[in-house]
Amino acid sequence: MSEFPAASQYVIDTFSNYDDALQRIYKETPEKGLPAISISPEEGYFLQFLLRSINATNILEIGTLGGFSATWMARALPGDGSITTLELLDQHAAVAHEHFELAGVSDTIEIVLGDARETIKTLDTIYDFIFIDAEKMDYQLYYDWAVDHIRTGGILAFHNAFLGGQIIDKHSDNERVLEMQAFNKRVAQDSRVHCTIYPAGDGMLIAIRL
Repeated sequence: MSEFPAASQYVIDTFSNYDDALQRIYKETPEKGLPAISISPEEGYFLQFLLRSINATNILEIGTLGGFSATWMARALPGDGSITTLELLDQHAAVAHEHFELAGVSDTIEIVLGDARETIKTLDTIYDFIFIDAEKMDYQLYYDWAVDHIRTGGILAFHNAFLGGQIIDKHSDNERVLEMQAFNKRVAQDSRVHCTIYPAGDGMLIAIRL
């Protein structure tokens, strides 16, 4: 039996290159003591689709974890493409580096250690694509920075837009849920972007910079 829903497994089997290296990274990330919160393979393939749709070469990721999402993205880049990924924890960065070596993408990806709320202040680059899968209470802070550091026509992507389905609870008093509800609504009303939520996995908010 598949570990993914049937429709998701169909997409993975039919369209994506979910090869042995990616399967190992997905499986071994929690086995090495990291949280089992990686994006799904279906979402990884969707990230590749987005990158190729805008001919992205310069990528920023906030939240490396075990390197699963960065590996998917690295494989969609041309030879001159690069990814900078920001990670708070040494253990996560070490595991991610092992995985980048395993997948043959280590030359494409730079890991920057530190609190991303501070390290983004040192980045002056304008990016083609920014993927954020980090602490949800900081999404508004990251959005404020990212919307000014993405090129026109570039894409911002924020993972866990559904918060495990809690996002639709209109009566929630959970601080994290309320924050994500406010974040989604704010981005939806921002005239600087055109956005939606890709509903696979736990939802991915996608915003194109106008």
